[in-house]
Amino acid sequence: MSRPEHRADPGGETPALRASFLLCRRITARHAKSFHFASFALPAAKKDAACAIYAFCRRADDLIDEAGGGSVEEAVARLERLFDEAMGGRLDGVGPAFASTVTEYGIEKRWFLELMEGVRRDAGRVRVATWEELRDYCWHVASVVGRMMAPVFGLRDPAGWVHAEELGLAMQLTNIIRDVREDLERDRVYLPAEELARFGVSEAELGAAEPSPALVRLLRFQVDRARDYYRRSEAGIPLLAPDGSQFTVWLMRHVYAGILDEVERVGYAVGRGRVRTSTPRKLRLALRAWTDCRRHRA
Repeated sequence: MSRPEHRADPGGETPALRASFLLCRRITARHAKSFHFASFALPAAKKDAACAIYAFCRRADDLIDEAGGGSVEEAVARLERLFDEAMGGRLDGVGPAFASTVTEYGIEKRWFLELMEGVRRDAGRVRVATWEELRDYCWHVASVVGRMMAPVFGLRDPAGWVHAEELGLAMQLTNIIRDVREDLERDRVYLPAEELARFGVSEAELGAAEPSPALVRLLRFQVDRARDYYRRSEAGIPLLAPDGSQFTVWLMRHVYAGILDEVERVGYAVGRGRVRTSTPRKLRLALRAWTDCRRHRA
């Protein structure tokens, strides 16, 4: 069995490994624009590592999203083998960079297995009954990514783990709010059925270009919930390494939370399509992140 390539330092990597890291950077730049923007302050090796984790998670997610009809079961089975293939040197493309990153930072396999469980839940028609079920789904697909990234960002204090999970939860809730229409078109409704009923919102209303008063109230409730988790997560950021990692996570926190501001700005009309944070606004948020980073540094 071939072994994953490992680099003790960037200068010692092979051409194949370097190509894999560059591929991961391109995937991140294309599909994770907010993180790509926020990561400019990271040391190069840490940016490579973070992009490798993202690209692998993206590969797992794409297996389910691209599966059609009878191929879903095959995609789920492939998910179960993905981590071991990467670590055994049998996954091309993002595999070498991912395996090197897992080895270098000592990232535990169990977080990737939890992620796979979450991604499996996206297969086929999706409906969520309760907030508890949604929170568990978010933990599997987003909070565990926070746990994967924690060693890369230099988190050593276990007190910070819960805050990494809270930030992942806040970001996933933001995705769900922003992508209501896109998810509905894929027959996926992540907003809990019990909350739809409480606010008097039907599934058909979720895709409307002009939101009903009931839908506005529901989405305002979801936005407030996400913001609460962003605030909770802040306590963990000063526990990260002061090498650009703290600033990067502050910026991720503000840029992603900025999507909620955009949802409010358009009157919660998420049925019109995906809202985005403009580059000028991101630059203003970068200044805010820098101020927070200096004020809260441990």
